[in-house]
Amino acid sequence: MGYDKRQATEEFARWSRSYDQSVLQWLLFGPSHRAMIRRIRDRFGDRPIRVLDVGCGTGVFGERIVRSLPNARVFGMDLVSEMLRGGAARWASHEGTICPVQGDSEHLPFAPGSFDVVTCANSFHHYPDQGRAVAEMHRVLKPGGRLMLIDGYRDAPWGWFIYDVCVETVEGNVHHCSRSRLRDLFAAAGFVETEQTVHRGPAPFLLSEGVARSASTLRRPHIAVSGRAARPVASAD
Repeated sequence: MGYDKRQATEEFARWSRSYDQSVLQWLLFGPSHRAMIRRIRDRFGDRPIRVLDVGCGTGVFGERIVRSLPNARVFGMDLVSEMLRGGAARWASHEGTICPVQGDSEHLPFAPGSFDVVTCANSFHHYPDQGRAVAEMHRVLKPGGRLMLIDGYRDAPWGWFIYDVCVETVEGNVHHCSRSRLRDLFAAAGFVETEQTVHRGPAPFLLSEGVARSASTLRRPHIAVSGRAARPVASAD
């Protein structure tokens, strides 16, 4: 039986009560959030930008974005109302710079071309229709805007054990995409100049970044793959 939205909603509704205190905040979420913020700063500097954070949870990442990039306005979107309620104090303290929205990754409640950046940090493996979700992320980006997606890196033995064995045992039939599968999803949705970086460590993760297609990017998609920490990643599959 495949993983579905009902299962995801039930799981995250339970998790909302302890989400901010989870060990994953230290082990995975913190390092991956810092990597994403560095990438946003590298691409946009201090310019005013509109960011959509898909699968925002209680807004931990959105808060980190506006603290690090004060000219960013963040829309945090999550499927699960309990997660959004869990971040009520955070939303209130950043009113005007972070806006919480309940919505579905497969049907984003925004007009085409609404955002400079779409982020998705550590929730993509919970999306039943991952291709539809990436296509929606492309739709709401401005031409030349960027999708930055982080999820667990499962292509090496340690990552495979963590994500395909341990996580699936706890969370059910979720799906961490391989590096090549993510490249295919990005290309099918219309992204070009896709770059992927592996961040190694106790909980390794993969940052995939694609540029939304525009008149100046109507050419064959370009793929770049790199790695961080001890070992470089091999060239693209």
